Amino acid sequence: MVKVTLVKSAIGEIKSVKDTVAALGLKKIRSTKTFEDSATLQGQLKKVAHLVKVETV
Repeated sequence: MVKVTLVKSAIGEIKSVKDTVAALGLKKIRSTKTFEDSATLQGQLKKVAHLVKVETV
């Protein structure tokens, strides 16, 4: 399990980064979601790594 927290706003980012943040279900700063670890998730996290904090649960 992976816990993902949005720590920086996506304002000013390109559309694909904003869409990835939205696909992860993160709307506001400090919002958190827990996911099962997968290759798809790892690709999404790599794209938005500068905006999120990732913790292993």
